[in-house]
Amino acid sequence: MSFRRRLKGKAPPEGFEMIESAIEDFEMQMKDAVNEEHEGKRKNELTWRIHRIHWEKNRLIYDLMYKRKALSRELYDYLCREKIADQALISKWRKPGFENLCSLLSIQKSATNFGTASICRVPMANRAPQQQLTPNVKTGCISCCSGDGIMGGPIWWNTPITQAVTAKLDKKRKAETKVSEDPEVAKRIAALKKEMMS
Repeated sequence: MSFRRRLKGKAPPEGFEMIESAIEDFEMQMKDAVNEEHEGKRKNELTWRIHRIHWEKNRLIYDLMYKRKALSRELYDYLCREKIADQALISKWRKPGFENLCSLLSIQKSATNFGTASICRVPMANRAPQQQLTPNVKTGCISCCSGDGIMGGPIWWNTPITQAVTAKLDKKRKAETKVSEDPEVAKRIAALKKEMMS
């Protein structure tokens, strides 16, 4: 249902005109994503674009409210009450470690087979080589953990993987190998292993 039809007869607070065109644009993108052709796509891939549009719309509202401070509290509460903004997702973004969270589905432990968080929450440098660029099956997010994103956002399935991202990955891997190759640490580990054997 269109957000205009839901809001019919309810006067929005002051400042709604400022974001009305952007919300309309996101609603049209969402409508196109829902009506998108599904031929040749896996069942899960159909929702990936929907999750990305949802993230972008809520990120705009979050940035206006908490970063730029251009949205009034009254308008923000109105957007959340009328289900235009996802209050649960926006409140997660305010917590440390969840600044780039792609969707609440990625931290919902009941949605995975082993009761863990989604693959997109694992830093790319800590993943096995075959899982480096694997998107989350539910959301299409490759990485939304803090530090991996591009310009403060997650890496999505259709985000071009630039040299900056691969350089960041290589830098993290090199730092990890340098730490593990320290000769003094290796000597102490060998001594501890010898003590445990005897």
